[in-house]
Formats: sequence, C-alpha cells, structure tokens
Amino acid sequence: MKKRKGKTLTTGFGMPVDNDLDSLTAGPHGPILMQDMHLMEKLAHFDRERIPERVVHAKGAGAHGYFEVTGDVTTYTRARFLSEVGKRTEVFARFSTVGGAKGSADSERDPRGFAIKFYTEDGNYDMVGNNTPVFFIRDPLKFPDFIHTQKRHPGTNLKDANMFWDFLSLTPESIHQVTILFSDRGTPRTFRHMNGYSSHTYMWYNAKGQYSWVKLHFKTQQGIENFSGPEADHMRGVDPDCATRDLHEAIARGDFPVWRLEVQIMTPEQAREYRFDPFDITKVWPHADVPPIEVGRMVLNRNPDNYFAEVEQAAFSPGNFVPGVGPSPDKLLQGRLFSYHDTHRHRLGSNYHLLPINAPKACKMDSYQRDGAMRFDDNGGSGPNYWPNSYNAAAPDPATAPPAVDVSGMAARHQYASGDIDFVQAGALYRDVMTDTDREHLIDNIVGHLKNACEPLQRRQSALFWKADPEYGQRVAKGLGLNVKEVEDLAAMSQEERVAATPIQ
Repeated sequence: MKKRKGKTLTTGFGMPVDNDLDSLTAGPHGPILMQDMHLMEKLAHFDRERIPERVVHAKGAGAHGYFEVTGDVTTYTRARFLSEVGKRTEVFARFSTVGGAKGSADSERDPRGFAIKFYTEDGNYDMVGNNTPVFFIRDPLKFPDFIHTQKRHPGTNLKDANMFWDFLSLTPESIHQVTILFSDRGTPRTFRHMNGYSSHTYMWYNAKGQYSWVKLHFKTQQGIENFSGPEADHMRGVDPDCATRDLHEAIARGDFPVWRLEVQIMTPEQAREYRFDPFDITKVWPHADVPPIEVGRMVLNRNPDNYFAEVEQAAFSPGNFVPGVGPSPDKLLQGRLFSYHDTHRHRLGSNYHLLPINAPKACKMDSYQRDGAMRFDDNGGSGPNYWPNSYNAAAPDPATAPPAVDVSGMAARHQYASGDIDFVQAGALYRDVMTDTDREHLIDNIVGHLKNACEPLQRRQSALFWKADPEYGQRVAKGLGLNVKEVEDLAAMSQEERVAATPIQ
C-alpha cells in the first residue's frame, strides 16, 4: 500500500498506527482481541483524562427501588432474579446527561444515561444503557475521539460546532442517532418521562445451555414527555436542575415512577440470516421483525440519603453479569467491558466495589483480590489470597459457566462494510415514525446547531441527511441557505469523494 504523505499517527510510545478506525477482531463481526494494544492504550488513556469527575455521564440523579418479574422468561435465561413471576429484586438506578459537566443543565440536548444495578442473589447485574436504542458509533476505537468532539475545543475551551459536525459528517454510521438526538427526544422533559434501552445486544442462556440474543427496553409508564427546542433553551435559564428536582420531588411525595421491561429475543439462527447486523449498535431490530415480550417492571420508591455516597460513588459496568446473562460480539460493547471497570478504578480506587452502593447485597462477595487503596473491610483476614489452595476456601463453580460460542476469523482491523445500509433506518424514522410536527422540530433543531459550523461541513452533513431521505436533506439544506443541487450532487458521491469535495481551509 502506498504510504500517505504527511505526519504518521503513532502510539504513545512512537509505534506507527496503521488504522485508527477499526479494532482488531476475530473475523468481521468480532469479538475484539486483547492483543489490540493500540485500542487498549487509547481507551486506558481516555479513561484517565478527567480527575475526578466522570468523563461522561458526569451529572446525574438516582433513586432506590425494586424490580418485579411479571412474565415467565425461564425458557430463555437461567438468571435467578428472573426465575419466577412475582419475584422482587432490589435495584438502584442512575439517570444522567452524557456530554455535560456536573454543572451543566438537565435540559441540554444530549442522550440520557439510564443505568440500573440489580442486587441479585448471584451478585450484582448492571444494565448500563441510554434513553435511545442506538448510538453514534459501533467501534470503541472511535469512542475517545467522538467524546472529544462533544466536549470543548482544546484552544478556546468553548463548545465548537465545527468539531461536532466534522466528526459526525466523517462518520455516516452516526446518522440514525443524530436524527434521534435532534428530534425532541434529545431533550426529555424529566427522567421519569423517558424510556431506557440496553442499546447493545446481549446474550441470555437457559439452564440447558441454550442461548439467544436479547435487547432490553424499559418503557416509562408515566408517558413520553419532551421539551421542544425553545422550551429546553428556556428551562436552562429557569431551572438547570429541573430533571434532578423532578425525580426527587416525585418520589418524596409518593408518586413513584414505574418502567415496564420488555425484551426482544433473537435465536442464533435468526441472527445469522437477519437483514441487519444484529450486533451493530447503530441499528434497531424493528418490532415487526422481532416483537417485544414483557418481562417485568421497575419501581423507584426511595430517594438517596446522601448524594455523594449513593449517586456520585455509584459505579455501573456493562461487564457486571450474573449466570444467565452474558455479552455479545458487539464491538462497542466489547470495548466497554474493559473501559468501565478501568474508569471506576481510576475515579474511585481499586476497591470501589466495596463501597456500600456498589457492593453485593443479596449475596456475599468472596474473592482473592486483596490490598489496594481504601480497603476498609478485614481484607480477607488470614485466609489464602491465591487459588488453587488446600484450605477449603472459595472455589470456582463450573456449573455457572456460560455456553460456548464459536469464534473464528482472521486477526485484522476489519472495516465495516455497511454501504448505504447505515441510512436505511434513519430514513425510515424520518418518513414513517415522525409526525409532521416532529419533522418540523427536527429540521429546526438541526439547522439551529449546524448553522454554527463552516459551510463545507454544512454541505457534507446535509448530504448525509439527503441519503437518509431526500426530503430530509433538502429541508436542512434550504434551512441553511445552501445550494440544494450541490447537496444533491454530494449525496450521490461516495463518502471519500464527498469529503474530498468539501475541504475545510
């Protein structure tokens, strides 16, 4: 391959980087290989960039409650907290904005974090999702860069529309989430009036070792309520803590919020033949293809006694599983399995799992991890701190192992061959799901933000909207005062040609 001219990207130790977009995976669909040291270095450095505030999801609110099973799913999972109708499990939930700092407003246009810690008899299970069923990117190698563009310019320390739209216009897979973000769903009225989604695909497996792929949807029983763009702007000045205040006051007066859990379940055979990559987090499984089934409901009925101890120190990880639940080959999920625990160890310390809000409640923690900063229990006493041992101490239980999943493929940085499929669901959302009012608000919100970027980025991004739906792109282009024919011509180009035709001086 011909060497490109200009500076060469390297790792922190000077090794040239051959590819900064695609993680090293076993085959095109993963999973990711631990030998991808560039990914490990990039994620580990990113996890340590802010001290001590969370890098993302910095501002949040939380509450205690319970989860109650209402539907029999034992055919699909052996998870004991889902083992019988009527069973209740204690939970702690945290809601948050994603990009803003701790002092940011609750009504900012931003995805909302939706995290739940289930204190089960087999240890803690964390569902760490958002209020949207998809995300902007599907490879964790892009995640630090994406978040940087949502933060502040390194020179001005100001939000920068060029950074924001430059990255998105160079990342067509983001079009689905961008369409959701700039609709009114990007500004929920309260945390109580929004849904929560696992977004990722996960594995459920039953007592026979049979597995399925699953997506989780927590549907608010308070009804969906959003701010329009102008309402959200107004609320930032009137009450920047409006959602935090609403959750606390609702629970305090006994108006306990409720969410119904529904799941979509796909067999391995269906997944192999499905029309979309079932592990691509930028895509949904349309309900007409995979109808949801009801599993249970979550009720939040107790406010925290101390915000720092319970909300600020709460640490969730998509890698906290229990028998019956496991990961999928989803590349972004694979990166998160490493990154979340790593972040918590940096932010809270190596023994953050012993903090009361994070420690198991329905079972005993019994591991051979010892020492480290802030170890405030008996540190395992005089018992062994190694395995195997001859002292009848805690031993592994082979019966809890998840089923084997076939993994094969060439170890390489596989580029995702998506073509125009990335635009299909965004177009369907615009045409078939949104109302006329929804579309009007969407266009107004996009134009109001994109107008702050330079014209080449306006034209490049408008062309992506056009590829999702011609009317969509046309309305954005007109709102920005662009030459509509030029945008149409850009939409007909390949991504490489489109970028070359819209250089930024």
